[in-house]
Amino acid sequence: MDAFDRLQAKLIAMWQEIGSSLDERETRARTIVVVPSLTSDAVEMTSSAQQAYEERLLFLLFLLRKPNIRLIYVTSQPIQPDIIEYYLNLLPGVVLSNARKRLYLVSPEDGSPDSLTEKLLARPALIQHIRDLIPDPNQTHIVPFLTTDLERELAVKLGIPMYAADPRFFAFGTKSGCRRVFAEENVQHPLGVENLYSVDALSAAIADMRAQHHAQGQTLDRVVIKLNEGVSGLGNALLDLANLPDPGAEDEIAAITARLHTMQFEASDATYNDYMATLADAGAIVEEFITGVAVRSPSAQLRVSPLGEVEMLSTHDQMLGGPSGQSYLGAIFPANPAYSWLIMRDAAKIGERFAREGIVGRFAVDFVVVQRADGTWNSYAIEVNLRKGGTTAPFLILQYLTDGDYHAEEGIFYTAQGQPKYYIATDHLEAHAYRTFTTQHLFDLVSDHRLHFNHATQTGAIMHLITGVAESGRVGVTVIADSPEEANAQYHAFIAVLDREAALLAQM
Repeated sequence: MDAFDRLQAKLIAMWQEIGSSLDERETRARTIVVVPSLTSDAVEMTSSAQQAYEERLLFLLFLLRKPNIRLIYVTSQPIQPDIIEYYLNLLPGVVLSNARKRLYLVSPEDGSPDSLTEKLLARPALIQHIRDLIPDPNQTHIVPFLTTDLERELAVKLGIPMYAADPRFFAFGTKSGCRRVFAEENVQHPLGVENLYSVDALSAAIADMRAQHHAQGQTLDRVVIKLNEGVSGLGNALLDLANLPDPGAEDEIAAITARLHTMQFEASDATYNDYMATLADAGAIVEEFITGVAVRSPSAQLRVSPLGEVEMLSTHDQMLGGPSGQSYLGAIFPANPAYSWLIMRDAAKIGERFAREGIVGRFAVDFVVVQRADGTWNSYAIEVNLRKGGTTAPFLILQYLTDGDYHAEEGIFYTAQGQPKYYIATDHLEAHAYRTFTTQHLFDLVSDHRLHFNHATQTGAIMHLITGVAESGRVGVTVIADSPEEANAQYHAFIAVLDREAALLAQM
């Protein structure tokens, strides 16, 4: 950890280069090592799904528009050449052969379930190969997807710093940890209890919450239980509390414990026994389920620089699905201006706390907002993602392709020419019929139907999660437009094209 701290100190000297990635005046050569490892026990994936998510950060190839950037991109298995060409052809104002010679693709050629970082650490010769590709370690940093002790170990072995939160701060990103931060920074959040590790503790917490509502003349109808380390809502479970004994009754706890067996899990393959085993191991929280006439689920994205500066990056309205509407499916950018500044101000409080702690990198804060009778909104912070999330890629795609910036107080993104831009992005365009597509077929579709991103208008679709579409029937897309209405129309036009073409192929 001391060696890692010494490496991280180099980020301060590098920050002018790192923080001004869109500044065309920057001339000092630097290297970025992208290690998009999904180092987590929370989600199990097939080898093709793992590869698709490792390619999720290929938008970073857009940095090659700057002639001083070298990019080393590491994946478990080699990336198909036509996917690389797809992204490079989106680069504006660059000779592709020049960009291509500054891109180095590295792979252990290993499709096993182990994470990418584990695969690298098991191959010292491959780590040395990456080191040999770095001309100046003092002008190089790692960009991971998320960080664990393994990514920290990899940074030390490569001898370069990591632009992301140190894994020693992992607890701040857990469900229990963020509730503690919300309370300490005076950010409104739902009534709840954290650090629950047993059925008895969970039942007692729910009884206590019911008592608090009862004391205020209210009834607690539903709660949501969240595993500490759950991702994308898949660790959540909704519990209906209707028709239980009165708060404080002798049989209340026993009734609550029995009712836990009726939890509605967000993950389709979850079982009661497995869920409770994970709760006992990693902990959980329980919160009141926020309801109202109009309820939305926006998020705010920020970053803390190595200099301790908090930067307000973007807001999104989250597209949610699943059995109880808690699974992340995609995002609409920007969030509704009626509440975007409200959530950003609260998120900035969390950013200032993280800066004081010494945390570096991007993070997001998720909220639930409820409209009051007078039309204004009330916000509740519910989660911190101390890593890159589903909104990171689409926003940086927009920023890199338009040289624009988000104006937080207005809640609007403007290009370098002052044009407002909007988008809809998702990782979850999926249907069994889409398994008839190949990678090249997808490229042909967007070209033939003129859905591809157009640099002249700075509008159109950029695809991702392309690898493995034939296995999973799933692809992602970011659709950029000049208005929310146009983004919505073009997004659904994209889906309609996929559906029509899939239906035609099924008839052949």
